[in-house]
Amino acid sequence: MNTPWGYPDFDAHEALHFVTDEKSGLRAIIAMHSTHLGPAAGGTRFWHYADDADALTDALRLSRGMSYKNAMAGLPLGGGKAVILADKDRTKSPEMLSAFGRAVQSLGGKYVTAEDVGISVADITKISTETKYIAGLPVEGGEVGGDPGPHTSLGVFLGIKAAVKRALGKDSLNGLHIAMQGAGSVAGGVARLAAQEGARLSIADVDVGRVEKLAAETGGTIVSPADVLSLEADVVSPCALGAILTEESIAALRTPIVAGGANNQLAAPGDGARLHARGILYAPDYVINAGGIINVSTEYLNDGGPELVRSRIEAIPGRLEQIWTESASSGRDPAAVADAMAQKLIGRG
Repeated sequence: MNTPWGYPDFDAHEALHFVTDEKSGLRAIIAMHSTHLGPAAGGTRFWHYADDADALTDALRLSRGMSYKNAMAGLPLGGGKAVILADKDRTKSPEMLSAFGRAVQSLGGKYVTAEDVGISVADITKISTETKYIAGLPVEGGEVGGDPGPHTSLGVFLGIKAAVKRALGKDSLNGLHIAMQGAGSVAGGVARLAAQEGARLSIADVDVGRVEKLAAETGGTIVSPADVLSLEADVVSPCALGAILTEESIAALRTPIVAGGANNQLAAPGDGARLHARGILYAPDYVINAGGIINVSTEYLNDGGPELVRSRIEAIPGRLEQIWTESASSGRDPAAVADAMAQKLIGRG
């Protein structure tokens, strides 16, 4: 493996920790991009990577995205992310989770973790037996915390509505066609909210059982994962894994709007400009999908209740409008505008 400094996605990250626990089989990377605004906060991803380099790239990209996300959400938190490198069978044990918790604890609060892809609330509960620097723990009714997925879904839904208002001049999703990439926790929440408002859904996911269940629940149509991004639709909503907006996939888009919950949707720095050149309105992912970290941070910081979480999430459309307005006046694409705003907030602009 090359040194991290030579990686295209290394962006003056403050620290990288490579964690190994031979007894449990744990192999993990904890990346801290910035602590300018506070402790580096971001969830832990449990994933099988083709090779170690892919895991490092994911950690670097995701942690930088968290710096931008937390800054743009107005949270007193920096950006970090962890990835646990799963084997092909995705073997996960209580011992592995405990070892990871000890690794987080050893950083003394510089990194705060929570759920991400492949990590459940139950997993977070196990990790919390070894560290206090954690959020997303189970809660009683009416309390802040727990699964961040529904909060992310709400923010994405509100962001989609804002994009539809700006690009199509419509106040409702009723009758609009949304092509949904993904059928997991966040995608499912967005799909249910959109269906309740009368949207027509086309849904794709590699998990056949999951997509069948969501389509039945929402009245959606199941489509192939290979075709979902190129469907003719009012909104394309990427809500699975990242790096799916490439030069090739952008050229194949048949939509006026891309707005979804996936992290790091743009595969390369120039892809935001490609969307803009085609006249496609893009909702920068780390702005629209901040609902989960808003909930998690409110739990961790203990600075308010559910009403504060809701009000912070409801501010997401306004931030998107600010980005789109600046984009329209400056000619820069929304992704570049958002990056510049975030970089200034973390002291790098």
